[in-house]
Amino acid sequence: MTSHIAMFSIAAHGHVNPSLDVVRELVARGHRVTYAIPPAFAEKVAATGAEPRLWHSTLPGPDDDPSAWGSELLDHVEPFLDDAIQALPQLVEAYRGDEPDLVLHDITAYPAPVLAHRWGVQAISLSPNLVAWDGYEEEVAAPMWAEPKRTERGKAYYARFRAWLEENGITAHPDDFAGRPARSLVLIPKVLQPHADRVDESRYTFVGACRGDGSAQGGWQRPADAEKVLLVSLGSAFTKQPDFYRECVRAFGGLPGWHTVLQIGRHVDPAELGEIPPGVEVRDWVPQLAVLEQADAFITHAGAGGSQEGLATATPMVAVPQAVDQFGNADMLQSLGVARRLPREEATAEALREAVLALVDDPDVACRLRGVREEMAREGGTRRAADLIEAALPARP
Repeated sequence: MTSHIAMFSIAAHGHVNPSLDVVRELVARGHRVTYAIPPAFAEKVAATGAEPRLWHSTLPGPDDDPSAWGSELLDHVEPFLDDAIQALPQLVEAYRGDEPDLVLHDITAYPAPVLAHRWGVQAISLSPNLVAWDGYEEEVAAPMWAEPKRTERGKAYYARFRAWLEENGITAHPDDFAGRPARSLVLIPKVLQPHADRVDESRYTFVGACRGDGSAQGGWQRPADAEKVLLVSLGSAFTKQPDFYRECVRAFGGLPGWHTVLQIGRHVDPAELGEIPPGVEVRDWVPQLAVLEQADAFITHAGAGGSQEGLATATPMVAVPQAVDQFGNADMLQSLGVARRLPREEATAEALREAVLALVDDPDVACRLRGVREEMAREGGTRRAADLIEAALPARP
């Protein structure tokens, strides 16, 4: 008898993309997979063979200006709670009479473990980025939250979160609910996890990146006259950086033999960059993996997806982090000896050019990248993730 597995996520590329190949594999193994997602990602989800279960989200969408998220810590967390509270009744109705045998969920999908509790089934988190290690709360969370928790706004946020959990029969503290899932598959290479030796592996299992072959993104052809190829991308969210792109054009536009692929996102007009030299290809979006497979260097914001793809393709990286987990990822990449981290304010044309040329010409960097790629390949990726999910399915009578 076919099992019904339900996956839950939000409309954000960095949260949906890491799960897609796992979902595709589960469908290929004969399971019925439904995927609760806002309409903006319905087509992408359907392409895996899963059935999209659509719901309306109040979160900023993938094409919204990043400033919609605000600038303070509470600005970033309150919208997820607000969205979860209004989404839960929608999802209850979407699954009424068709409850799954197992729940999978992104770390931001707060309604999913609530629904799993209601349905009496196991929930497994699919984490697209780093997870908490033993001591994380004291070393990172407590200092970060000390001031917000003292404010009336912070107290109200926690009170509302607690009340919502309690009315749904969950007694866990909001911090544990959001940050310490009972079971989690971690979809990043272990080399990107800070303090990996202090992670509870009875709770968290590192399966590494689950990318697929990237063919669904489309292809890219390296120009015949390109001696070296550089990809510049700040991902899909924090892309409104015309000053930074101008520095990249200035750094690499006139560099003999180099072809630069400059992804600028949807919030910057190419006209803002001034005159574009022949060796610079400006795009609002590129099939990143296809470009990286042919690239010699990568200037990245060090998001989880970009960091993994840079490592998987053994591409030297210059990390210019913009927000959230990117700072930690940039530090990890630099500590591995495969990247240089440049703070945004120091990412001048001269600094970018010097960093890229030094990395590309360093045989030790190439050797370390090959070693990391081999280590990542041993983590199992999609197949191991699917095996572990199948092992968690309830036994059939």
